[in-house]
Amino acid sequence: MLALEEVNPSPFMILDEVDAALDDANVSRYGDLLRRIGARRQLLVITHNHVTMASANALYGVHLDESGRSSLVSVSLRDIQPQPSSRAASA
Repeated sequence: MLALEEVNPSPFMILDEVDAALDDANVSRYGDLLRRIGARRQLLVITHNHVTMASANALYGVHLDESGRSSLVSVSLRDIQPQPSSRAASA
């Protein structure tokens, strides 16, 4: 399916649980592929896999609290940058 998308690209893609049947090594390769494709078009990826989520620029989800109310949660991963270690800061 992704090979056909390379031949006749669309401006956006929706991928629903494509990684569910993949093993860990192939999920990593799938994440690399998503980053490459995502540089050229918009992707909406529905997944429960944390490795695939790590490939995203933004995460959107629904949180169900203890009272039963649900709320939308969004995180832009571009805004989160790793903190320099104390050793690197002193060097």
